[in-house]
Amino acid sequence: MAEAAHKQGDQEDAAVPDDPLIEALRGLLGDRLSTAKAVREHHGDDLSFHPMSAPDAVAFAKSTEEVSEIVKLCAAHNRPVVAFGAGTSLEGQVQAPSGGICIDLGGMDEILEVNQADLDCRVQAGVTRKTLNTHLRDTGLFFPIDPGADASLGGMAATSASGTNAVRYGTMRDNVMGLTVVLADGRIIRTGGRSRKSSSGYDLTRLFVGSEGTLGIITEVQLRLYGIPEAMTAAVCSFDSLAGAVDTVILTIQSGIPVARIELLDEHQVDAVNRYSKLELPLKPTLFFEFHGTEAWAKEQAELAGEIAEGFGGSNFEWAAKQEDRNKLWQARHDVWFANLALKPGAKGWATDVCVPISRLAECILETRKDIDETGVVAPIVGHVGDGNFHLTFLLDPGDAEGLAKAEAVNERMVMRALSMGGTCTGEHGVGSSKKKFLQAEHGEAVSVMRQLKIALDPQNLMNPGKILTI
Repeated sequence: MAEAAHKQGDQEDAAVPDDPLIEALRGLLGDRLSTAKAVREHHGDDLSFHPMSAPDAVAFAKSTEEVSEIVKLCAAHNRPVVAFGAGTSLEGQVQAPSGGICIDLGGMDEILEVNQADLDCRVQAGVTRKTLNTHLRDTGLFFPIDPGADASLGGMAATSASGTNAVRYGTMRDNVMGLTVVLADGRIIRTGGRSRKSSSGYDLTRLFVGSEGTLGIITEVQLRLYGIPEAMTAAVCSFDSLAGAVDTVILTIQSGIPVARIELLDEHQVDAVNRYSKLELPLKPTLFFEFHGTEAWAKEQAELAGEIAEGFGGSNFEWAAKQEDRNKLWQARHDVWFANLALKPGAKGWATDVCVPISRLAECILETRKDIDETGVVAPIVGHVGDGNFHLTFLLDPGDAEGLAKAEAVNERMVMRALSMGGTCTGEHGVGSSKKKFLQAEHGEAVSVMRQLKIALDPQNLMNPGKILTI
């Protein structure tokens, strides 16, 4: 479908002026290279608030070897390269402010192997998480990392994505066993492997996980898999105060209750979810829980969490044991981005996140909510609070410079608040182009080492330039 769309676009739009690199790429790819305006603009945009910034052309790759040849041509012509998966990033990772060539990996969508006995698999970068789990359904296995969007697994590795299940199963950094990567000079390397542990050499896998395409292009991913739990039990609980909801999260985690998911929605987020997903939750701070295990185990852990919630003023503890009820609940959670946009029609959404040690979570969220209310911006709060990570979605009127300035100030204060508490400027969205100004405050002298690594692997600064670091 993507190929058909870009072919049609090429027919409709005028060709770009003669360009030796584009001519060389067209010789390599034929009609899988597009210079159509609509195609370029689509690939220069994502779900972030950052303005669209189109590449000069889009190359639709089919193999690791083809990506290597594209990168070699770009290096020879000193032109930037930006990788594109599903376009669901939230910090401007796919924009091409310096132009260059976008490599669309969506056509690299083969599930290369599933090793059922060893609980691992290898996929091409364009495979999405939903596609993988559909393929695995009859094996009794699943891949648990769930950022909400049906993102590509290569993109999830590149941004070190996590999501609602991270409190139990970890993030992409914990679940990527190995990678195939095309470096800035076109070399193809394979990192990691299928063994569960290794003391051999530098850990290059985790160097590339979270590098956002600035060190190389991930084309294949080796992933851990897990057995589908015998039982899954979900529950919703509302609270009279945001503090009560967050304190419930903290004590639940500190008590060692193995929740699979625990999500916080403030009353503003609940209002948006009710309107968009046709729910009837009380307009109060609310927690969504999910427990995995045997039926008896899941029931026991859920009851313990319920007792903790009751002690902090939780009420209306409603269970959703049926799969259709759980699906409705979690689909509503995953749709908060669209729910927020519907809350203020015509507004642009700007999603941002931070993560703090669990003991500082209540303080950070409450101070942030107070700051939002006092500043007068519209920004619902939602979070994977089981691991200390929460998100804001600012809803801003296009062209409202004053509103944008207020949101930027709230965001900066939130980030600096999180850093002062031993946290990070981003728990899962990544750095992209907007959070890089906070790296020095978070990492100090380590940023100079990151810069040395970037220069060593990409001396021409061609791999997604302008993201993470300024070179």
